[in-house]
Amino acid sequence: LYLPLRFKGELAMPQTTILMVGNYLSSPKHNRNVWHSLAERLPEVGWKVLTTSSQENQLLRLLDMLTTIFRKRHQYSLAQIDVFSGKAFAFAKFGASLLKWINKPVILTLHGGGLPEFAQKHAGSVRRLLGSAAIVVTPSPFLQQGLSQFRPDIRYIPNPVQLSQMPYRQRHQAQPKLIWVRAFHKIYNPTMAVRVLKRCQKDYPDVTLSMIGPDKGDGSFQAVKRLSEELQLTGKLSIIPGVDHDQVPSLLNQADIFINTTNYDTAPRSLIEAMACGLCVVSTNVGGVPWLVDDGENGLLVPPKDPNSMAEAVQRVLKDPGLASMLSKGSRQKAEQHYWQTILPQWDALFREVLGR
Repeated sequence: LYLPLRFKGELAMPQTTILMVGNYLSSPKHNRNVWHSLAERLPEVGWKVLTTSSQENQLLRLLDMLTTIFRKRHQYSLAQIDVFSGKAFAFAKFGASLLKWINKPVILTLHGGGLPEFAQKHAGSVRRLLGSAAIVVTPSPFLQQGLSQFRPDIRYIPNPVQLSQMPYRQRHQAQPKLIWVRAFHKIYNPTMAVRVLKRCQKDYPDVTLSMIGPDKGDGSFQAVKRLSEELQLTGKLSIIPGVDHDQVPSLLNQADIFINTTNYDTAPRSLIEAMACGLCVVSTNVGGVPWLVDDGENGLLVPPKDPNSMAEAVQRVLKDPGLASMLSKGSRQKAEQHYWQTILPQWDALFREVLGR
């Protein structure tokens, strides 16, 4: 599928292997993320891929990452590490140190809306880690700009989606069918979605909301259920604690308005997929979201932690067919900039560049 995009049939160096270090977790508790898809797609353009780690326990995961890096050092030529803030920063820090010791080139990929704040508190560690990499890349201009003081040459490669799997339907007249797709965790503020539903119910009694995502175990899933019962939303709210990623497009297309209530964000694939399907997006104005959502053109932005403002924005879409049609069309056009066939060659070129050094 991707061969026509390469340089006149030129392929990656035969048998060249990349070690990808990150959270390759596969239980129902975890979303399927972009780095899972990248690991699967790279063989299509001639690369071999090793991944680590699928261990659930954080200490065992770190141990598995380090032992894989060392034991398989003769099997791969370069490594790519996903970098997050908080406790997960240790995975990247120790992994990069070991890779430097065994003289393997490293590409760091920055994720997580909390990284700029984390970097200000741990400036020395972040600067040393970013400085140790051959190349640093991120899917979000928000992180590119927010961490530029620690590494001025951070590259930008957008998060991709497979557009052929995202059937587009333009919403000319949005119906009061809302959908929320994230993990049930406090950073994504799922209870705000329930409050938005309640506020919309007054003017739109037939409004419904589907909430889809894994339970991260911090109590947010239970809080959503309790709040739903407290606000008497039985029959209005459908909670699905996790589905296979292949089922997401069909679920998206059963709704007309995608609400994103997160408090932190970078370049969420769930948002890009909703845009690819032509949903009207209403999102909190946080992190990297403004680089995806142009307010009033392909979505509406509202302040975080403000269910009233989000409910008002949802009702604007419902009341104005012209606005709904424009947002729906603009969403698809924005998503087309994130096509896998455009993004995969950028990763291929990046890995080639590092090996070429």
